[in-house]
Amino acid sequence: MRFLRTLPLLVSVALLAACAGKPARDAAPPVATVVTPAAATAATVDAPQPAADVQSAAADAGSVAVAQADNAASNGDVAPTAAEDDFAALYGGQVSTATGNGDSDAPPAYDPWEKYNRGVHRFNNAVDRAVARPLATAYTHAVPQFARTGVTNFFSNLRSPLTMVNQLLQGHADDAWDTLGRFLMNSTFGIGGLFDPASKAMVPKRSEDFGQTLGAWGWRQSRYVELPFFGPRTVRDVLGLAGDIPLSPVRKIEMDKVRIGLQGLQLVDMRAQLLSIDSLRDSAVDEYSLTRDAWLQRRSYQIEKDLRRDRRHDDDEQQTIPVDAMPMPNWGN
Repeated sequence: MRFLRTLPLLVSVALLAACAGKPARDAAPPVATVVTPAAATAATVDAPQPAADVQSAAADAGSVAVAQADNAASNGDVAPTAAEDDFAALYGGQVSTATGNGDSDAPPAYDPWEKYNRGVHRFNNAVDRAVARPLATAYTHAVPQFARTGVTNFFSNLRSPLTMVNQLLQGHADDAWDTLGRFLMNSTFGIGGLFDPASKAMVPKRSEDFGQTLGAWGWRQSRYVELPFFGPRTVRDVLGLAGDIPLSPVRKIEMDKVRIGLQGLQLVDMRAQLLSIDSLRDSAVDEYSLTRDAWLQRRSYQIEKDLRRDRRHDDDEQQTIPVDAMPMPNWGN
C-alpha cells in the first residue's frame, strides 16, 4: 500500500530523464577556437570608427565568408547539419565542416547498448512531455521567482554533506573546508538554506558525487546507459549511487508523506530549471545523440576538473537526478 501511494509521484521522477544533458553556462570544457579571416578582420577594429568604415569592413568580412563557403563547396566539404549545429550550441565549441565532429578533446561516446538506451529514452521523453514538463511549467507560473530561488537554494544546501565527503575522498581537503563553511553559513544565516549568504561572501560553490570520485580514482571511461526515470548515466555512475545513498539527508526522513513531498518538489524544481533548453531539444534532428553526447562531455569535464584541481565554481551544479530525489518509500522503516 505504501508503494501504491507513491506511484503518482514516481511518475514525476522523469523530470530530468529526457533533458539531463543540460550544459553548464560557464563550465564548458575548453575547445579549440578556429579563427576565420572574417573573425580576424573584425578583431582589427580596436576603437570606434566612422560608420562608413564599419560598413566597408563588414562588407569585406561578408565577402571573405562567401568566398570561404565557395571554396569549401568546391573542395567537397559539407556544411554542418542541423544536429551538428545543435551539438556546437550545447558545447559552445566549433564543428568541423569536413567531418562534422566537434573540436573538443572529449573521448567519443561509449554506447554499446544504444538500441536499449534509445528505447528507454523514448519512454523517458514520453513521460517528460506528458507529466514533467506541464508540472514544471505550471510551477513557474504559480510560484514567484524569489520563492523558486529559495527552493533551489534549499536543496543545493542539502547536498553539501555529500559534496564535502566526496571532496575528502578525492583528497581535496581545502575544498571540503569551503563546502563545510558554505553549509554552516547557509544553514544558519540563510535560514535553513533558503538564502545563500555564502555566495555573497565569495565562498566557492561546488558539487561532487561518488560517481565523480570513482572517475577521479581512475575509472575514466564507462559505457553509457539511460535508466528509466533517472535518465543519463554511465555504469560507473550507477554504481556511484550506492555511495550517495547513505549521505542523503532527505532519505533519512522517516515520515513518508514529508519525504516524498520534498522529493517531488525537488524534481519539479530541477525540471523547471531546464525549461529554457526545451526548444533546442525539440528542434534537434537526433535528440537522443544530442542528450547523450552533451551529458557525457559534461561528466568528463567534471572529472577532468577534479583531477586538475580546478578552483572555479560550479554554476550549474546538478545535471542528473540525485538518488535522494527518488520519491519512493524507505522499505527499512
